[in-house]
Amino acid sequence: MAWRERAACRDVDPDLFFPIGTAGLTLVQIEEAKAVCARCPVRERCLQWALDVGQVEGIWGGTTESQRRATRRRSARKDVERIGAKAS
Repeated sequence: MAWRERAACRDVDPDLFFPIGTAGLTLVQIEEAKAVCARCPVRERCLQWALDVGQVEGIWGGTTESQRRATRRRSARKDVERIGAKAS
């Protein structure tokens, strides 16, 4: 995973990217993690890796767990629609 060697988070405390909870100071932590991701040259690759492997926990590619879940659901719906269109 050579892309990880170029990641902006490489020298940041990993705990920043694994917030516990969804309110209060955790929201500040999430925004701080996303700010690191925003300046990362491999953000898209990181997000794609997290989606590919089904990474559930943490901030990856500037997305939260719930954001990645929503992305996976949208992708699955598109796949179903695509398959349905081919079958017609």
